[in-house]
Amino acid sequence: MPAAHPTDARLLVLHTLRLKGFTEAGPVADSTGMAAADVEDELRGVGDGGLAQRREGRVSGWSLTPAGRAAHAEAIATELEAAGARASVAGGYQRFLALNGDMLGVCTDWQMRPSGESQVLNDHEDPEYDAGVIARLSAIHDQVLPVTATLEASMARFGRYGPRLAAALDRVAAGQREWFTKPVIDSYHTVWFELHEDLLCTLGIERASESHP
Repeated sequence: MPAAHPTDARLLVLHTLRLKGFTEAGPVADSTGMAAADVEDELRGVGDGGLAQRREGRVSGWSLTPAGRAAHAEAIATELEAAGARASVAGGYQRFLALNGDMLGVCTDWQMRPSGESQVLNDHEDPEYDAGVIARLSAIHDQVLPVTATLEASMARFGRYGPRLAAALDRVAAGQREWFTKPVIDSYHTVWFELHEDLLCTLGIERASESHP
């Protein structure tokens, strides 16, 4: 079996900035598995090259410039062809989409619960209800792991998603409710959304034009 295609460190940092939109070096290191010092070096390099910019202030972080977004799109398309992985990634994307509707439904049911004939905010005071939603999330997790494994087999950078999803699910199961959908941490929904965006970016698909099964 041929080895999975590795992603160049600089492209990996650019790609992670593209997926996260605006972030600090720490989350980039956590997402990629790179050493924090190496991420900092790459961020300075892409910053000096005009591909990314840092904003200081109450909320500080890095984001791609327009030139960076263009360079990233070109480099990701080139990488996909060099890896010979288009068919594999496209297949993984279709399998992911088949699970995405269920995932969105589970997230909605985590945030809201039925009350009579209407829906109310889930106050998480019903352990049986929450346990049922977590069980559904766990079932989706079992189905998405083979998808991430197939993607990883052709492009190594997809290999981080399985462990990140598993870590979030473990926290949810341990009673840390915020790790289900909270947006500012590596919650299950955050990582799922990032995987979705990664597949779209890699295949050059605009989210607005995305077709669903």
